[in-house]
Amino acid sequence: HVQLVESGGGSVQAGGSLRLTCTASGFAVSSGCMVWFRQAPGKEREGVAHIDTDDSTRYAESVKGRFTIFKDNAKNTLYLQMNSLKPEDSARYYCAADPTRCADFRYWGRGTQVTVS
Repeated sequence: HVQLVESGGGSVQAGGSLRLTCTASGFAVSSGCMVWFRQAPGKEREGVAHIDTDDSTRYAESVKGRFTIFKDNAKNTLYLQMNSLKPEDSARYYCAADPTRCADFRYWGRGTQVTVS
């Protein structure tokens, strides 16, 4: 049984930072593609960043240079370091994983809310 549990969200002022955490069980973060998505009310879900099995990363243009995705294989945990936050970063952030590719993610967390004012 795979579980992905996000934490670290909260309310922060513009320009501030947050670090999101996704703790995995039943699935090794080292063995598949891990991604952070976000969705704001009334908007489509957006891929924020992903990290593949070779530790290659990709970011949405809107977060490049501000967000960093990384993982700790020993802790089986995925992170998203978010700096220089903007009000438009406000959304619910979800962690997802897939064992075979960076698409059609099979496993999802329930999300954590980020609010930037």
